[in-house]
Amino acid sequence: MTEIHKKYRLTSTEEPTDEMLQALMEDVAEAARESNARAEAKKQRMLQDAAHTIAIRRAQRKATIHG
Repeated sequence: MTEIHKKYRLTSTEEPTDEMLQALMEDVAEAARESNARAEAKKQRMLQDAAHTIAIRRAQRKATIHG
């Protein structure tokens, strides 16, 4: 959070300057990028877990059929 963000609140009665708006938008964009990166990492972990589970079940099924 930038200093400008700390100084200005959306509930403020004064209008933000262009500089304040730019800083606020940059803060929001950075938060969105970080959130997206966390979501993508979680998605990748979930896909890897699912692939691992499928591989185990296929191996178990194959062992049951051929065993």
